[in-house]
Amino acid sequence: MRVLGVDPGTLRLGFGVVDAEGASVVYVSSGTVKCSDKLPVPERLKLLYAELEKVIRLHKPDCAAVESPFFSVNARSALAIGKAQTVAILAAVNAGLEVFEYPPALIKSHIAGFGASTKDQVTSMVMLQLRLTEPLSSPDAADALACALCHIQEARRTAVIRASQA
Repeated sequence: MRVLGVDPGTLRLGFGVVDAEGASVVYVSSGTVKCSDKLPVPERLKLLYAELEKVIRLHKPDCAAVESPFFSVNARSALAIGKAQTVAILAAVNAGLEVFEYPPALIKSHIAGFGASTKDQVTSMVMLQLRLTEPLSSPDAADALACALCHIQEARRTAVIRASQA
């Protein structure tokens, strides 16, 4: 199973692609789509969509895992992230991918063992789990890989539960 993970944002959108086969998980690619804050939001969303389309065409994932927005005190920020999340979901669905959404606390819990882990802790655990020796390009790429890894863990857990009920 090849999973595309997405950490949505209108200025920086992280993406990460991993392969899972049996107990093995292998890093494929990751990066960050950066948008100028001088661009109007609709133009940023258009750019994010086009870049995600390229990533999907290039890596041909089987599904997409998208981080859902964290609703904090800043509603404006949450709305912007929600727009980027919608773009990611639309790009994936239009490519025929099934989409899964995960809240940040669940992702952090799966990857670093604690739902309030710091970005550095998540990045370190992503690198450890994927056996990466070179630093990732950005915290956004690390978060996207964490989302993909979270999906793999959730899919495995669901498969075990289904098998035990059969």
